[in-house]
Amino acid sequence: MEIIKIKDEYIKLGQALKLAGFVDSGLEAKDAVINGSVKVNGETELRRGKKLYHGDIVEYGRNKLQINAGGSI
Repeated sequence: MEIIKIKDEYIKLGQALKLAGFVDSGLEAKDAVINGSVKVNGETELRRGKKLYHGDIVEYGRNKLQINAGGSI
């Protein structure tokens, strides 16, 4: 599982997918989310702007990441 360290309280789902390298663009992130391919904490998430906080887990295909707030990007 990949860990993303963010400096702010939260990061939006589309941004997290790009930061982790799971997608190459915002459009690709939007398509992945709208198609129901992304899960947050085990639940399918259809909002690209969903705010992710410390400890949230994102799954996209075989890729998995955890959000770690309080770090630096």
